[in-house]
Amino acid sequence: METAYYAWFLLFALILYLITIDKNIAQAFLLVNKIAQLWFAKTKWWILYNPRNPIIKYMIWRRSYKLARQIQKSIEKDANPKG
Repeated sequence: METAYYAWFLLFALILYLITIDKNIAQAFLLVNKIAQLWFAKTKWWILYNPRNPIIKYMIWRRSYKLARQIQKSIEKDANPKG
């Protein structure tokens, strides 16, 4: 197990060395990091807001149903001001 730790340490040490030495590698590293963040945000958004997802579809239906009940009560209240 220690060999794997040393291998990971050497890999990250080499990457850190290259980033500090070469400006282009540092810029490439930042761009790859930004691309990974955007990919994660896009995937997270897709999972949380995709209408084809049955859980999200239920949540949209529930929100719409609550809004419809609220509007219906408001209309009934306006149509019958006495009670």
